[in-house]
Amino acid sequence: MVSTTTRNPPAVLSIAGSDSGGGAGIQADLKAFARAGVHGMTAITAITAQSTVGVDAVFAIPPDMIVAQVRALASDIGVDAVKIGMLGDEPTILAVEEALDLVADAPVVLDPVMVAESGAVLLDPAACRALLERLVPRATVLTPNLAEARELVRATGNGAGGDEPRDGDELVRAVHALGPRAVVVTGGHAEPGDDVFFDGQRLVRLPGERYPDGASHGSGCTHSSTLAARLALGDDPLEAAREARRVAGDAVRDGLRGLGEGAGPVDVLGIARSDR
Repeated sequence: MVSTTTRNPPAVLSIAGSDSGGGAGIQADLKAFARAGVHGMTAITAITAQSTVGVDAVFAIPPDMIVAQVRALASDIGVDAVKIGMLGDEPTILAVEEALDLVADAPVVLDPVMVAESGAVLLDPAACRALLERLVPRATVLTPNLAEARELVRATGNGAGGDEPRDGDELVRAVHALGPRAVVVTGGHAEPGDDVFFDGQRLVRLPGERYPDGASHGSGCTHSSTLAARLALGDDPLEAAREARRVAGDAVRDGLRGLGEGAGPVDVLGIARSDR
């Protein structure tokens, strides 16, 4: 592993929403960045009033402020990799597209927050189209879960009805055809739980332990932000995806189950380990 930046440590930017409960969003991303040994920065897209049991309110940050946050960081510190998370609506997606022009050729990890664990669709059709057209083709690595991958394929008009991809291998190829350089379809909510990586040439299953009773809040954020950090540190996308799978799995296993009444936050920093 050789870092491609002269900054020490590399600086990684999360463009995502804030989770007031600290389990997901930029809070989870900053913890994962710290675990990976990079400097974490943020451009907040939305503020949520959120706990372990649900989201009570959401305030979208004005699009020009999203761009301004990225401009301030890019012009001073610099950006070695970008993780994109919660976007929510079309104006936010267009602002992020503009902001990406400010970070030169920094690798981009796009976690398409489209489908809640309950199955609810979180992006309206206009926002979904904007995501597909404006951001997906700019992604170095796209990291949908199984439900999000299926939703992306459906939104293109492909795979409708009986032609819908049936398994992870078919699905990852269909999502890759949408334009990202590489795709990781994460399988943490399925059996056997393997991630599937595809970059147009290499199709690789990334196995790992599945912890059905583990904490889950923030696992997707932890995965994608770890992957972005590893790209900034010099890993190629497959190496970064392997490490992201390992770190996210450990964080679920070691989750903070005693916090709140809902799904506990994952523990990427190992603060609850018995050997501390």
